[in-house]
Amino acid sequence: MKPTGLIIIAALLALGGGIMVRGFLSPTEQTKPSPLPDFNLPDVTGNQHNISEWQGKIRIINFWATWCPPCIKEIPEFIALQEQYAAKDVQFIGIAIDDQESVEKYLASTKINYPVLIGEVNGIALAHQLGNVIDAVPFTLIVNQQGQIIHRQPGEFSREKIMAIVKPLLQ
Repeated sequence: MKPTGLIIIAALLALGGGIMVRGFLSPTEQTKPSPLPDFNLPDVTGNQHNISEWQGKIRIINFWATWCPPCIKEIPEFIALQEQYAAKDVQFIGIAIDDQESVEKYLASTKINYPVLIGEVNGIALAHQLGNVIDAVPFTLIVNQQGQIIHRQPGEFSREKIMAIVKPLLQ
């Protein structure tokens, strides 16, 4: 086969792959409201928490890991947003897809001002159940005051993008 033919085939495959990935990440899919199912996870001290503890608040649920550079990069911004908007019923919740010991070590050096729950391997399955179809880390959900998932964000989530979604929900 001629090199030009191979280039055309490779380009078509790349285009098809790009279209498929775009389908997974399309804004329509991310913003289609769906109910947040009930689940329980422990915090670093072993105390169980039900996600309904924060019902009625705007919940920003972030699946992350200590070994994930983009996850670690987001956390300082989440801390700042939690501090700034806590009085307006915005609640960040971290779900670590890590073991308890790794999370404890990380929290010893980084003071996070929002609940951190330990998901371990079950956290990966939970993220998938909640719409993380590409198993991205980080993966973040925004849940409105009525308990509807209104946004799914695979990968990094900027302050600007978070606020564009959250500001209309603020009272």
